[in-house]
Amino acid sequence: MPQASGRWGLVGLVAACLWLLACVPALAQRVEGDRAAATGAYEAEVAVRNQTDGERNGAFGRALAQVLANATGDRGVAQQPGVRDELARAKAHVASYDYRQDEGVSATGAPSFQTTLVVRFKRDEVDGLIQMLGLPSWPLPRPKPVLWLGIDDGTGPRLVALAQVNAARAVLDQAKQRGYALGLPSGSAAEQAAVGAIWRGDTAAIASLSKRYSPPMQLLGKLQRGAGGWVADWIFVDKGKVLSKWQTKHPDARRAMAGGADGAADALFKRYAKAGSGGPPGRYRVRVLGIDSADDYLRLAGYLEGVSIVKRVTPVSASADVLELDLELATGIANFAKYADRGEVLSTVSAGERSDDADGDAVAPQVATFRLD
Repeated sequence: MPQASGRWGLVGLVAACLWLLACVPALAQRVEGDRAAATGAYEAEVAVRNQTDGERNGAFGRALAQVLANATGDRGVAQQPGVRDELARAKAHVASYDYRQDEGVSATGAPSFQTTLVVRFKRDEVDGLIQMLGLPSWPLPRPKPVLWLGIDDGTGPRLVALAQVNAARAVLDQAKQRGYALGLPSGSAAEQAAVGAIWRGDTAAIASLSKRYSPPMQLLGKLQRGAGGWVADWIFVDKGKVLSKWQTKHPDARRAMAGGADGAADALFKRYAKAGSGGPPGRYRVRVLGIDSADDYLRLAGYLEGVSIVKRVTPVSASADVLELDLELATGIANFAKYADRGEVLSTVSAGERSDDADGDAVAPQVATFRLD
């Protein structure tokens, strides 16, 4: 009998260890010659100072901000209500991570080394966050506009075509960082001659040359030396219509060039992003059950104060075991219900969703009801 107990105790210990391991993001295994890199929209790379737990956990938040920007198309997504809370608990959404050592040269010419953390997130969980927080999204698959880039380094403007892909690497890589791709023209004689049209901003001429490519979107870029560095003028065209014009400047030509990808992504997001689900922001009446004491009320008040999608709380009425509040939310009540159900303070009884009467006509939504756990 003691032997049997010992065996079951060992089995239980092993099972507990396996469960704990399943809850911790995995450090991916590398093989010789294999270089860790982010390769998809749900992966990100962030620079870190060291490989300690504290540094890594902070980097997870920065990586999740990148992934949310890629997935939604909104580079300002980290400032949206509720997102900051999720960045603080980004570790919970990590599938695996890895490190990479990048060697470079410092300003003094000495070798320099940078540690990069490569993070891979759980796609379903990231998509769930976007839905729960009511964030707008830029749907997949995304278009691949043609980049018509002319560069003048002082010897006259020249077109950057497929054969010169490395010259455009900064803008191509930045597009991937923003969750889409740019293509280059093949570089035929007629296309090489079109650099003059790029310089003039002749979008009609470039659109005509682009008919052999799909989709009918063009990013025109004119990069040249300016006072104190490089200046790039950009025009983004979709189906013959100019969606945006902007300029980027930087002492580093690569940084000035990368701004073209950001401007195009912003234009595409503004044009094609879909509004978040879960209802519009506004004031919602909610009923909370299980308020039996002042301690319960203080616990609820403290919880709501820490929920970033809750902008204001107004008590309405109180009776035995029931408290009614008006919540001013940065998203819809359905998303607040999803948020509440993830914690250990509130659970949803009814999300107060709109329903139809017997004749199929919409009726006013019921008051959303929650229970204090």
